[in-house]
Amino acid sequence: MGVVIVGAGECGVMAAFALRAAGFDGAVTLIGSEPELPYERPPLSKSADGALQAIRPKEAFETARIKLCRGEAVQAIDRVNKRVMVSGRALPFQMLLLATGSRARKAETLAGTLTLRTFVDAQRIMMHVKPGAKIGIIGAGFIGLEMAATASKIGAEVSVYHNGQAVLARSVPPQVADIIAARHRAEGVHLHLGATVQSADATSITLGDGLTRTFDCVITGIGAVPNVELAQDAGLSVENGIQVDESFCTSAPDIYAAGDCCNFPWRGTRLRLESWRAAQDHADHVAAAMLGARAAYDKVPWFWSDHYDQSIQVAGLFEGSRPTHERDLGLGAKIFFQCDDTGTLTAAAGVGHGQIISKDILILEKIIERRAAVVPADISNIDFNLKAVLKAG
Repeated sequence: MGVVIVGAGECGVMAAFALRAAGFDGAVTLIGSEPELPYERPPLSKSADGALQAIRPKEAFETARIKLCRGEAVQAIDRVNKRVMVSGRALPFQMLLLATGSRARKAETLAGTLTLRTFVDAQRIMMHVKPGAKIGIIGAGFIGLEMAATASKIGAEVSVYHNGQAVLARSVPPQVADIIAARHRAEGVHLHLGATVQSADATSITLGDGLTRTFDCVITGIGAVPNVELAQDAGLSVENGIQVDESFCTSAPDIYAAGDCCNFPWRGTRLRLESWRAAQDHADHVAAAMLGARAAYDKVPWFWSDHYDQSIQVAGLFEGSRPTHERDLGLGAKIFFQCDDTGTLTAAAGVGHGQIISKDILILEKIIERRAAVVPADISNIDFNLKAVLKAG
């Protein structure tokens, strides 16, 4: 019977190959609902060329003996008989991995607006994004602002409406948010913060004051919803994602979940992450767990976002109530970081040209992973060698 993986995104694909790399010799079946060869999703909002970047080439699946089922939908999980119903047929499994990902959040009042999650979504959006086009975007998170940068670089007139007072508020400290907001404004993007959107459709946005703005295209980027319906219908525990233990096993033996769709334990709390890196880290962890490994998941959350020629890289999780310290790298690049009450480094965010911030963020990520205590004044000092913390540990 072997392993069946539902979801052919980053996590599902990488888990299939991780199983093979770990020596699993049984059957591996990977089921994806999209007809395309599994592809990278981050470029969809960062690039306008419309080209797909395959996660692995078609030949790699064949060489690894991974049966890839494209354009097929899983209707149900039969826990008693250990099988899934796929396009009307029953497919048995020894172990099942749910890597069903997430979908764009959509409110009823925003019906008709476009969202970005898939290659088809990107194609629909880019049909409208042209020089001189008026593009309205609802939401100033990563997807909304990355699309704003892409459209602005093409020459479109972009207006972003956000109900919060700061962009990227859920993910980065205020200092980084302010730098990115200023850069978008400098590029001609109209940022409307604290705006209430009453309703919107394909070509208009009506604000709380009753005024309606018209556009060639309206895009909504207000977050994502985990795809938990299969798990829920099968009676698995679900709460802000499919609930899993430290081995990423669900409430049913031999059924695992990983990636955007799962809610997992991490350092005394529970998280659900929508991140390219997390999808890869989850894939390695769950593949090992399915083959018998028993270890807590301890990878540091990490993500990045590109805006024009600026990059954001974040390691760890920021807390709004904690003080934030700064490390100025020069040339407009800065790193902001936080420590907990014991002085242990917990989060770091860099903004600036990618090559400038990447080296320091990589070291700080390792410091967070080791739960090392630091002296904030040392980290803030540009002449201080961050590797000294690692050597001391």
